[in-house]
Amino acid sequence: MLLLMQRSRFGFNKQLIVGLLLLLLMMPGAARMAQAAELEALLETLQQEAAAVESLYSPFLQQKHLAIFDESLESSGVFAYRRPDFLRWQLLTPVDSGFVIRGDKGERWNRLSGERDDFTISSDPVMGLISRQLLAWARFDIAWLKTRYELELLSEQPLSLKLIPKDAGEATFIRDILIVFAADRSHVQQLQLNEQEGDWTRLEFTAMEKNSPLDDSIFQVPEL
Repeated sequence: MLLLMQRSRFGFNKQLIVGLLLLLLMMPGAARMAQAAELEALLETLQQEAAAVESLYSPFLQQKHLAIFDESLESSGVFAYRRPDFLRWQLLTPVDSGFVIRGDKGERWNRLSGERDDFTISSDPVMGLISRQLLAWARFDIAWLKTRYELELLSEQPLSLKLIPKDAGEATFIRDILIVFAADRSHVQQLQLNEQEGDWTRLEFTAMEKNSPLDDSIFQVPEL
C-alpha cells in the first residue's frame, strides 16, 4: 500500500511539474499575443484621433547629439500641417532655412546663402522621403509605418512607442525611433531618432495648436 501511495504521489508530482513547465513555456507566447493585441487596439485609437485632425501648428526645439562630443547642438523652428498634404518645416535658428510642400510641389530656401529652388516630390527622392515621414507622423499613417517599421509599445502613460526599421539600408544607420504622444494622443509630442553610431536627434513640439485655421500664406516661401 505504501509503495502504491508513493508511486501515486510521484505520478501526481510528475504531472504537476510537467504542467507547470508547459504553462511557463506558454506564458511568453501568450504575453506577446496579449501585448500585440493591446498595441493594435492603441494604434487603432491613435488613427481615429488623427483622423479628426485637420491642421497642426507648433514651434519645435531640436537637439542634435554627436557621440564624439559632450554637448548637443540646439536649434528651433516651426512646423505646420494642413490636410491632406500641405507642410511647412522651417528652422529659425541658427540659420533661417526650410521647405514648404503643397501636394507634389515644393520649395526650399536658405536665407544665409540666399538660395531658393523648386522641386517635386516625385522627382526628388530625398525630399519625397522626408515629406512622407512628416506626413506619416502628422496623419499617423499606420499602414505606411507598418510597412517600414516594427512597432513596440514602451508605455501607456505617456503613450510611447519604439519603431525599428525593417529596411536593411535604413537599419544600417538608424537603430530605432522613439515617439511620445501628447496626453490627448492626437499628435506626436516628442520624437527621437537614434543612430547606430550613438548620435541622436530629438524633436520636441512645444505648443501644438490643433485644428486652427492655417492660411495658404503659411505654405509659401518667405521673402529672402
